[in-house]
Amino acid sequence: MVLSEKGARFELLEPDTQTKLLLSVSPCKNDTVKILVDELRPLKARYRVPDVMTGEPQCEQLRVVRQSQHSITLSWSSGCHQVCVWHFPFRLEILCEEEVVVTFNSKGKLWFETLQDPPRVTPPGRELEEDDTSFLWKETFRQFEDVKANCPSSIGSDFCLHGFSHVFGLPEHADSLQLKDTRDGEPYRLYNLDVFAYELHSRLGLYGSVPLLVAHKPERTLGLFWLNASETFVNVYYRPSDHQNDQTPRVKRRRTQPQTDVRWLSESGVIDCTVLLGPTPQQLFSQYAQLTGYQALPPLFSLGYHQCRWNYDDEADVKAVDAGFDHHDIPYDVIWLDIEHTEGKRYFTWDSALFPDPAGLQRHLEKKRRKLVVISDPHIKVDPDWLLYCEARDGGHFVKNREGQIYRGSCWPGESSYLDFSSPDTRAWYSRCFGLEKYKGSTPSLFVWNDMNEPSVFDGPEKTMPKDAVHYGGLAHREVHNLYGFHQHMATFEGLITRSGGSQRPFVLSRSFFAGSQRFGAVWTGDNAASWDYLKISIPMLLSLSVAGIAFCGADVGGFVQDPEPELLIRWYQAAALQPFFRGHSAKMTKRREPWLFGEEVTAAIRSVIEERYCLLPYWYTLFHHSHTCGLPPLRPLWVEFPREQNTFSVDNQYMIGRALLACPVTEPKVKEIQVLLPGSAEVWFDIHSAEGFKGGRTLSLPVTMDTVPVFQRGGSVVCRSTGSGSCTADVQWMPLSITVALNSQGAADGELYLDDGHSFSYRDRKAFCLRRFNMLSGRLLCRPASEEGTYECETVVQSVSILGLKSKPSSVVVHVSGAGDTRAAFQYTESCSTLTVNDLDLRVTTDWDIQIG
Repeated sequence: MVLSEKGARFELLEPDTQTKLLLSVSPCKNDTVKILVDELRPLKARYRVPDVMTGEPQCEQLRVVRQSQHSITLSWSSGCHQVCVWHFPFRLEILCEEEVVVTFNSKGKLWFETLQDPPRVTPPGRELEEDDTSFLWKETFRQFEDVKANCPSSIGSDFCLHGFSHVFGLPEHADSLQLKDTRDGEPYRLYNLDVFAYELHSRLGLYGSVPLLVAHKPERTLGLFWLNASETFVNVYYRPSDHQNDQTPRVKRRRTQPQTDVRWLSESGVIDCTVLLGPTPQQLFSQYAQLTGYQALPPLFSLGYHQCRWNYDDEADVKAVDAGFDHHDIPYDVIWLDIEHTEGKRYFTWDSALFPDPAGLQRHLEKKRRKLVVISDPHIKVDPDWLLYCEARDGGHFVKNREGQIYRGSCWPGESSYLDFSSPDTRAWYSRCFGLEKYKGSTPSLFVWNDMNEPSVFDGPEKTMPKDAVHYGGLAHREVHNLYGFHQHMATFEGLITRSGGSQRPFVLSRSFFAGSQRFGAVWTGDNAASWDYLKISIPMLLSLSVAGIAFCGADVGGFVQDPEPELLIRWYQAAALQPFFRGHSAKMTKRREPWLFGEEVTAAIRSVIEERYCLLPYWYTLFHHSHTCGLPPLRPLWVEFPREQNTFSVDNQYMIGRALLACPVTEPKVKEIQVLLPGSAEVWFDIHSAEGFKGGRTLSLPVTMDTVPVFQRGGSVVCRSTGSGSCTADVQWMPLSITVALNSQGAADGELYLDDGHSFSYRDRKAFCLRRFNMLSGRLLCRPASEEGTYECETVVQSVSILGLKSKPSSVVVHVSGAGDTRAAFQYTESCSTLTVNDLDLRVTTDWDIQIG
């Protein structure tokens, strides 16, 4: 063993193969522990994933506290945490407060295939010699042959999570929030693929991968982050608590704690795993964000409603749809164009017949303060007469095949080559393509959608790129596969920042993603279908993404393929309006689906939920500020807010929006009543529509109609809303606010409001923002700064305050404004729902004030 300021190093020897490995253990100041296993003397450097980690966490100094012939125990963090390394059989235990929480190599499943020189070629006609392993270097899949450059090089290990019986994460899978035991089925696969109308309740890979597994029990939340971009399989085995029978009759049988065994296996790379020790869900989210980056603060417009279709036909069609929203008084912010807007599927171009004046179209939308999003895929049409193709070819920006020629595959344009985003030079070149002087017809109000970036190859193995394709630095595609979309997302994000001179926040949606993609924008769940089952599965899919750091996520409203019945469409809008990314999208073979095409009753229902979304934008924007600064996802499983209530651990049909709102969308047809779990026996919950209060710690039977959107505000919280919805977010930004104070059983409540200009980086570069806290205690509501940092002058005012759960009618309401004295305010008290309402306040948000209830 060698101790250093970066942790401890151990040499490992596999007795059967005599393989020598190097184990590094690095505890960090943010209560994480990095475990790294590599070959001691590799034939060449094995691939380590770049660009995902935002920096190396500061390491803690280890010290020896116990040592014997069998083990050595090292301690850090004032002795609260320890690592115990056992010699033979080798295992590594992580202890918190003297309790083992994680064991690495608990079952002795550590697996490490070492790199080897290429095998000698067996002459034709001669049989393989006994020790010849060249057959392992080639694999066939249907008509495809995969040749490994340095032999099979898979790695893997197992972990035991002590005391845990619920694990989550590992998106993206169309499955339940809690990961299932894999003993009787397939393991969870992390391998990014284009899967059209994907199978539900499946562990097969979809469009993106985040190799983060989160375990939770009442006392602790813990994470395993397996940093590997190659094809990865994860097995989960739950072992419930049980009695162990001692053979001595006089000894009582003792009860063992439950545990979960997790086995990781990746095709290549090194073992690079970080254990996140929590112990709370909030601390774990912060630890993970410190490793891979915080959610980008989105521009405010991107939190509004987006209207998309594959494809809107031409400029007249786009303008007609835009006018339709105004005609039907439905707010929206962004209209999208799919691949048909281009000249023959050549990205960064426009079909001159269908879109003769794209800049004019964008200016038309910008006058209404709306935006246009266009698609940009990673495949480039093979066309020697196209300047962009020639630039990419001549600049060496394409992925190559194993023979060293430019790789060609089939996608939307036909024969295509694929940009090598693993190359920094290629990413820089691609970013420059978004410059206004280069991307003809674009304006600053144009934003971007990265699709088909798994990458999708129609004639490739599993509709993706062959694993032996060659990337920058001679890397095989197998090494970097799950990073492909991540790197395109990164390059697009940087391109839009550069386009604005670094002043404007980008908006980029990507279908493929990896750990760290949250730094670049939003993702969605891909090609879903118009059925109730897909609506239902979208909730656990989005919760899984949120738990794994991808906070800005959504699902296509109404289903991408097939045609939704009106009831399904309404219910989908109701659900999606309560989720982070809110976009209606459909395939070109479906019927048109604009909200006003299904009759006035449907239009009114959709209009209502979109308006409610816009009214709630001040709350959503504040949640994204917290995600950007603290790592807290806006969308949260119930157990995140109620970590000790085991009846919440498996719930994935309802969720928290921040800490204040509980949503339970209706996802079944023709229902008249739904069951809503209201956690917390000491909690009070208020229906946001009726203001009726309900005691927590129960399951509520709630009657529902087609207009019912079940949302409850938690007692003890304050939620800020806009008083109107306007036609887009730019209208909402300057509207007065209404504040809803929901009192807990002690008559207290608190909440925050974040404000900035909604589009620039001034909040970061010049601290041009304000964060205000509303706190109510002992009948007094105060508005004060929540942060000493930040200055933002705005005219936003609070127009009204509603206080829910006020048990008796007050005799007076007195408003005190700093520097302006006291004013008695008129108020209304509704006894049937114990609600006090104070209107016509006109109180500046940026001013200190308080309201005293007498």
